[in-house]
Amino acid sequence: MIELEKLGKLYLGRVFDPARDEPSDVPVLYDSKDLTMHAVCVGMTGSGKTGLCLTLLEEAAIDGIPALCIDPKGDLGNLLLTFPELRASDFEPWIDPVEAERKGRTVAQHAEAVSQLWREGLASWGQDGARIARLRDAVDMAIYTPGSSAGSQLRVLASFDPPAPGSDGDAERDQILAIVSGLLTLLEVDPDPVNSREHILLSNLLAHAFAEGKSMELGELVRAISDPPFGKIGVFDLPGFSVWLEGEPLDVQRLLWTGAGKPRITILSIAHLNDAERMFFVSVLLNRVVSWMRSQSGTSSLRAILYMDEVFGFLPPVAEPPSKRPLLTLLKQARAYGVGLVLATQNPVDIDYKALSNCGTWFLGRLQTERDVARVAEGLVGAASAAGQGLDRGDVERLLAGLRSRVFLLNNVHESGPLLFHTRWAMSYLRGPLTRREIQLLSPERGAPAPSAEEAPSSGSPAPSSEARPIVPAGIDEVFLSDQPGIYEPYLIAQVTLHYGLASQDLDSWEERVLMAPLGGGTPWDSAQLLGPGEVAVLEEEPEKAEFIAPPSGSVSPARFRSYEKQIKTHVYQSYPKTLWRCKGLRLRSQPDESFADFTARAQLANRERRDAAVEALRSRFEKKLQRIDDRIARARARLQREESQYEHQKVQTGISMSATVLGAILGRRTVGRATTAARGAGRVATQRQEVQRAEQALQALEAERKALEVEAERELDALHVDVALELPEIDEVLVRPRKSDIEVTSLRLGWNRR
Repeated sequence: MIELEKLGKLYLGRVFDPARDEPSDVPVLYDSKDLTMHAVCVGMTGSGKTGLCLTLLEEAAIDGIPALCIDPKGDLGNLLLTFPELRASDFEPWIDPVEAERKGRTVAQHAEAVSQLWREGLASWGQDGARIARLRDAVDMAIYTPGSSAGSQLRVLASFDPPAPGSDGDAERDQILAIVSGLLTLLEVDPDPVNSREHILLSNLLAHAFAEGKSMELGELVRAISDPPFGKIGVFDLPGFSVWLEGEPLDVQRLLWTGAGKPRITILSIAHLNDAERMFFVSVLLNRVVSWMRSQSGTSSLRAILYMDEVFGFLPPVAEPPSKRPLLTLLKQARAYGVGLVLATQNPVDIDYKALSNCGTWFLGRLQTERDVARVAEGLVGAASAAGQGLDRGDVERLLAGLRSRVFLLNNVHESGPLLFHTRWAMSYLRGPLTRREIQLLSPERGAPAPSAEEAPSSGSPAPSSEARPIVPAGIDEVFLSDQPGIYEPYLIAQVTLHYGLASQDLDSWEERVLMAPLGGGTPWDSAQLLGPGEVAVLEEEPEKAEFIAPPSGSVSPARFRSYEKQIKTHVYQSYPKTLWRCKGLRLRSQPDESFADFTARAQLANRERRDAAVEALRSRFEKKLQRIDDRIARARARLQREESQYEHQKVQTGISMSATVLGAILGRRTVGRATTAARGAGRVATQRQEVQRAEQALQALEAERKALEVEAERELDALHVDVALELPEIDEVLVRPRKSDIEVTSLRLGWNRR
């Protein structure tokens, strides 16, 4: 059985033999690094295009590569339909009753048939349930439905963020252009950046905020529109946009990795949106990806994949929709950051093939018309020419004309030429687009948001008092954490300065924090919270219609507050160490403000870079050896050809001499000299035959040596697979407590927090 799990290789299928009209036994193992030069997949409905792209994503997931998947048709949710046990009961909830009826079966019977089909199909391609389990363990998968509550929601309109620090003016202009064009498209307003007054106004408002390095909330943007001609925008109904204002933040890093640092396959289903809403969301998303990308370090390894299941309408050849500019930016720049784009379409005539000349890999399936074949061939030849690769258009059109379902022409600029292959059996159950109800079944609640400062946990306070605010001793300052009517509880509000330092982690950080501790029953520090200065807003004015719960007797006095300061220092030292991480195996240390998820993602990339470098070094070493032996083989073949030529020539000459001797004897002429010459020629023939045999033996020995070298390379690659495993080396937690001598309580006040 052929080993499929190769370092950095994606098992896509097997080489297709057109003479036999069936796949051969030779697997197609695609190098994941090649995706950094992007890929395009073209094929009509029924060509197997979606199946190929899903297998590509499955393989990337097994390799630990996260992916953002834009799903305009609703098919990509099939990636979550993976069943390691392959039981009929696993498939049954996802069986289409109409399809079962069409087959003359009950749902249960059809589920049994599908289970058997998938089991046999996987086995025929060297796969099984264990490989499905490996896929499920490798990544977290989730479906998001922006603008809908069917799946996990995304907060798209909460704020518009400036470009990443260090971005140039062009990057900022591109981002503003895409944001404003997408928003105006959503509002069905002309998004022309030159002639649209609305576009000019909104662009200037965002540019002003971005120049100060600030994000702009949607409400702030609306309030900033004061010119009467734009009242149509200035007064649009915010509640109508509520579905765009709820859910998780549109954070690319969070969509690609979980909080524990596990890679994610995030499916962004937009099948339920209308055309304007799709354009708006895709434009905003692509902008966020560009901004996130530019904040990453450069790498030659594959960091993440951005996959779009149908790019038609988002990258047209002539028009300039809001999505086109960020897509062009990604196609031109993402390679340097290890971000690979995979774009799929069934409408080749309506795609900007000049833009796709940046794609190093083309997967071409069955096409509908001769015009489509000609258009795709033109684009492929142009892309190959841009990459310095020569392709004959006639050959490409001939290969494309005879393709059947699940057979693709693969052209990779890193390989010597095009290749026909048959896609493997998908591990996911390809049952077609998912309904809203099915998406809901696959989208469990992902946790409630953390409580705000105003929602800090109660400390078991006594029943509220209706009396006015209690009088506190002189010298005790009071503040309020809300201006709304309600019941207010007493808290200690301390401003604290902390100093964290650890030379081995390059840590030397002074930080300002706010400690909130409830003054109810029990020890205040049991329920204390340490927050950032921006997380707590304090007011000096007492709110109207407020009721106050009196602090416990004796808890508020100057002497007690002085004792609180000492207790706060001890509590902060013991309870709030800064957590850092290090990976000794990779010689990596976390940055002072780097989260565990971000550090783990960085470590995963470093591990993949180490793996790719080791494979490349091994490949380079053996390529040099193979090149040297190939040169020797070429010389040996030339020598054999020369010896065979001389042998044939000597046979002819000896034959002529012997014929002349025989003829002379028949005619009665003297033949002694000629006989001697013929005898010498026969001896030379025998000698020359021995030279040919020696040349053949030398060639066979070199070919055997080359074969042994290939076996050695394969053995060393297998050993490398074990030594450089995908699993991360151990990540250690490093706790750094604040320096006791530097802990300072700069202020301590009595705070009133609304219950």
